[in-house]
Amino acid sequence: MSISQLARSIAESPTLSLNEQARVLREKGEAVIHLGAGEPKNRAPINAILNSAAKLTTGDIKYTPTDGIPSLKKAIIRYTEENYDRIPAPENIIVSGGAKQSLYNLLYTLLNPQDEVIVLAPYWVSYPEMIKMVYGRPVIVTPEDGGFIPRMNEIEDAVSSYTRAIIVNSPNNPSGVMYPEDLIAAIVEFCEKKGIYLIMDDIYHKLVFDGKTLIPAYRYTQKDIESTKVICINGVSKLYGMTGFRIGWVVACKALTDIMINVQAQTTSCTSVVLQAAAEGALTGLQSAVEALRLTLENNRNVMMQELQSFEGVKVTKPDGTYYCLPDFRAYTNDSVALSKMLLSRALVVTVPGKEFGMEGHLRLSYATTVKDVKQGIERIKWALDPTSPREIYIGERKLVRDWL
Repeated sequence: MSISQLARSIAESPTLSLNEQARVLREKGEAVIHLGAGEPKNRAPINAILNSAAKLTTGDIKYTPTDGIPSLKKAIIRYTEENYDRIPAPENIIVSGGAKQSLYNLLYTLLNPQDEVIVLAPYWVSYPEMIKMVYGRPVIVTPEDGGFIPRMNEIEDAVSSYTRAIIVNSPNNPSGVMYPEDLIAAIVEFCEKKGIYLIMDDIYHKLVFDGKTLIPAYRYTQKDIESTKVICINGVSKLYGMTGFRIGWVVACKALTDIMINVQAQTTSCTSVVLQAAAEGALTGLQSAVEALRLTLENNRNVMMQELQSFEGVKVTKPDGTYYCLPDFRAYTNDSVALSKMLLSRALVVTVPGKEFGMEGHLRLSYATTVKDVKQGIERIKWALDPTSPREIYIGERKLVRDWL
């Protein structure tokens, strides 16, 4: 069978692969703990359910405008005004099948072959692969100090005449860190001056902790949506825990959204009207669901930090937000892929190798689960790695003895 060179070059999604392995083990009756998934345990907001159910019961489930139904776009306009202090026109918005498709449509629209996109490490695993899928070149900027926040001079040094865009995800998946305000301000100023698009992946923008507030990138430019180089991507998956509804959107100038509409029209045509109705319900309903999820995540983050800090040899930066932290396990091994596989096979704990995020020797751990799973998951990891921990542990109904240290 002949497969295209491009298709062969795209890496498999590590999170989806690990989810499948965990599913197989669970079906065998194994007591797997999943600390790899970016998917909280909450229910979808009631207004999202009612709105989608009301649309479904009409039986009138047809094509929608490619760029989204007017009522959802109206809700996005209001959301953008309230959270970004900008009022986009309907023509500045395109609704897609999740923020993931939104980003892909945008990259497809912006890039010519060999155009470059600056990606800040640690980065979400799909950024480099999406860029390659549209024949662009990801240029990775890894902080020289070994931390999670680059310096502005490191970003500037990576820019070339081929640079078309910079992607910024703050708070960040996988580290949970929120970039400092002065760094975001400097990036915005630099992009406006150089004519480089700044793609803000704001999918976690309200899930921040410790009383902090994320300042939107729009704050640092005087230009309006039609003239700025700042482009915002968002969706309902993370803020509302509506991962399965697959609704995201882009706010950009009309010249870009017009092309993205053409791209989407030739691929998926439009997004399901039932799912759009659910997203509209989430955006227009009571926002207490977001705060409830944020509080749950902050508590889970605190529990995970407490558990990890008792783990000798592991270094961890306290997350400012998101669902994740990215502990440094290099005291035990530099091979995060082998470590992740070992923890799944021996301790039945799902983690994601830091190598996939541009941070070898680290593991991404998700606290978007229960406190019980967080505690037991870290206990199992400690049992598998730390020779000072007890040699025996119960996993499910089985007693296991560590005999490899």
